Amino acid sequence: MRMAREATRTPPAATDPELACPIGPVVDIVFSRWTTPILWSLHTYGRQRFVELERRITRITPKVLTQRLRQLERDGLVVRTYHPEVPPRVEYEISELGRSLAPLFAHLAEWADGNLDKVEQARHDYDTDPKR
Repeated sequence: MRMAREATRTPPAATDPELACPIGPVVDIVFSRWTTPILWSLHTYGRQRFVELERRITRITPKVLTQRLRQLERDGLVVRTYHPEVPPRVEYEISELGRSLAPLFAHLAEWADGNLDKVEQARHDYDTDPKR
């Protein structure tokens, strides 16, 4: 009961909104530009080499893919496995922590199915409103 009260409690006006929002750090981690396509690809297709990810996420540059994979590994959402063979082989897979995001993504997909058309309609209405 205490957690429910704390979750709905309004923070004091002097509190920094960025610090007051408990999901801010999660949004920063999970919803940066290329994180969701990378995690989706690893979740859907399993362990992959860099070039396989690059082929599946066609609009990402190699530099950005490298940066995002490093950050996701640092955050514990992706596991990088180096195979010391000739030539060396590196594979990436989603971690258990990354897999634990699946219900969140499922809820977001459900929300998208039920609401993206409403968002598009609202944008259209806004953009075509002669009073704007």
